[in-house]
Amino acid sequence: MTLTKYEFKTLFDQHFDAIRNYIYYRSGDSDLATDLAQDVFLRLWEKQPDYHPKATVGLLYKMAGDEFISQYRRQKLELNYKNSLAFSMEEDVSPEEELEYKELQQRYEKALAGLPEKQRVVFLMSRMDGLKYHEIADRLSISVKAVEKRMKSALDDLKSKFKEK
Repeated sequence: MTLTKYEFKTLFDQHFDAIRNYIYYRSGDSDLATDLAQDVFLRLWEKQPDYHPKATVGLLYKMAGDEFISQYRRQKLELNYKNSLAFSMEEDVSPEEELEYKELQQRYEKALAGLPEKQRVVFLMSRMDGLKYHEIADRLSISVKAVEKRMKSALDDLKSKFKEK
């Protein structure tokens, strides 16, 4: 028997604060905890699992933990990317060269942001973290062929975006 609206509302009313607190204790960020808790309940509603009160509450906590870890990994990936873009300008660089560099950096960031998430994640894991395709495949639980396909698509998209300008 799938989850009804009434059962979902009851679950939400009884467990939302606890799930939010669980994420808050792990993250230390109340806004993030609220957002992730809402995402967890939304995902639960979309899944429409069979309703068994104790098992469903356990599923909520499992999903909350997974959602937190995913968010943490995304933030870590973004931080590594931003740190890798840190560029110490040499003193003998002309203002024109500095401006060109900044424009190129902005174009690169915009092009990267325009990639579909799956392609962007594979691209950044390869280029920023220096992971091999089989390591990326293991971490994302996908095949090496899928990694190759996403990487090829990402590179093709980036090339086409840079040729446009």
